[in-house]
Amino acid sequence: MKAYEYITGHGGTAYCPTLTVIRADHLGHKSKVEVSRIPNIFFAYGTEQEIKAYVYDNVNLPYLRFYYRHHHERGTIVREPLIVPDTQMNSLRVICAAESADTIITTEAIRKFQAGQQVRVCQGLFAGVIGRVARYQGQQRVAVAIDGLLTAVTAYVPSAFLVAIGQPQTVDMQESPNGQQCHK
Repeated sequence: MKAYEYITGHGGTAYCPTLTVIRADHLGHKSKVEVSRIPNIFFAYGTEQEIKAYVYDNVNLPYLRFYYRHHHERGTIVREPLIVPDTQMNSLRVICAAESADTIITTEAIRKFQAGQQVRVCQGLFAGVIGRVARYQGQQRVAVAIDGLLTAVTAYVPSAFLVAIGQPQTVDMQESPNGQQCHK
């Protein structure tokens, strides 16, 4: 949180998904506290030079590091900073903003989401989310997987609120209140 506040306070653009929880102190007094949904991780937006200036600023931000993606290249392991596409960031923001008790954000790999149909949610609380449809805990949901970092999962989403991406539409369509196309 200190790094996030430093970057935003100095004109940078960053996103830290948070959640408001109620905590009790040792005397039993309860208070609302805002905590990070993904401990020790936040997202910064900028050019490579802008981001490197923050990461390599060991005077003001000695604890700030890149989250690296590892891949093999000619027999050696290459590390490069993870770059999250805008569509995934926008979907993550929508899921986190919903503040439903039924949303899930986990850093564990969830195998069920690897083979699902890619969809866009066109109505309801999660309108605009693009991800893969999957059944999780017995319900149909939409998952947004940010490679090697986390998976954000919506609460239940009815089939009528989903539109398949990359397939021709052969069913009758109706326009939702927010102007997006949904199945009838």
